[in-house]
Amino acid sequence: MNDFRAPGRPDGRHPVFCTVVPPHLHDRIARSEDPRRADVAQRTLEHDSFLRTRRRVTTLRGIAPEPVTPVVDGPLRTVYDAQHRTRLPGKKVRGEGDPVHADATVNRAYAGLGATYELFLKGFGRRSIDGTGLALDASVHYSEDYDNAFWDGRQMVFGDGDGELFLDFTVAVDVIGHELTHGVTQYSANLEYHGQSGALNESVSDVFGSLIKQYTLEQTADQADWLIGAGLLGPRVSGVALRSMKAPGTAYDDDELGRDPQPATMDAYVRTNRDNGGVHINSGIPNHAFYVVATELGGKSWERAGQIWYDTLTGGQLDTDADFAQFARVSLAAATARYGDGGAEHRAVQKAWSVVGVPTAG
Repeated sequence: MNDFRAPGRPDGRHPVFCTVVPPHLHDRIARSEDPRRADVAQRTLEHDSFLRTRRRVTTLRGIAPEPVTPVVDGPLRTVYDAQHRTRLPGKKVRGEGDPVHADATVNRAYAGLGATYELFLKGFGRRSIDGTGLALDASVHYSEDYDNAFWDGRQMVFGDGDGELFLDFTVAVDVIGHELTHGVTQYSANLEYHGQSGALNESVSDVFGSLIKQYTLEQTADQADWLIGAGLLGPRVSGVALRSMKAPGTAYDDDELGRDPQPATMDAYVRTNRDNGGVHINSGIPNHAFYVVATELGGKSWERAGQIWYDTLTGGQLDTDADFAQFARVSLAAATARYGDGGAEHRAVQKAWSVVGVPTAG
């Protein structure tokens, strides 16, 4: 097992720059024979690298505390139009309670923020991503042909995609939920964005992103597609989504994107120094574990499987540099604490981690 450590942060938080499309995909596209696609991918890589570096410097210097937001029972959403520039947040175009906007992208972002807030409130009693009603801000139409969406530690940002490989990043509500869940992690377990703790950070975002989609569509575990980013890939791409929790490694197999590299079990664990130690790749392992738990238990995934994962994330038992084995042990303890020892929930969690090859014993 790799033993990764990230440098300490003076503010006690790790509000890292998190994108939904991993750098290894853009790196692959940057070698395309199509000059436009290669140029768009290279610009996205360079831009994301700049933002990632700026975020790290800001964090190391310390971030001023956010002003306290009054606790309310509903979301406080604001959507901005970046107008294809990179200065954030942009022009305010829709606030909480405002009528539907003429721009469908604005409305999708607004709805996605609301869906995320609703799942965390009604499913787990959490008011917004920080638990105390933090305002939810998002900027759309970011940059030109920007092939990504990200959480920058303070707000959501969505690119429009290039129209060929990637479409508008607001089309997938699970992508919106994924990125906002990075904020939930930032305010709870604070998992370091490197190695296995980073892969857990990414996986938790996929888990709750999928739950938000299932909650919105009123799906049970057996009805869900368990795909992350379905509908985001362009019409000519040979693939169905960015990732598959049901079958990691099968989301796409395309001439431009390459083949989905995610493993489903520890037997195929990828050891790499790229992408912060493979955080977007090895997240397939805990992703698949959650899928097994949810489908073993059946019904609405957010009710029992999701509750166990939420308790694991927010219960204060995870180290910031937790590895898969620690997450497995804590999730088993969370299932026992909430549902009892030896019941269906306990057995489902044990089976799931066994399937993916992660021990639950100390």
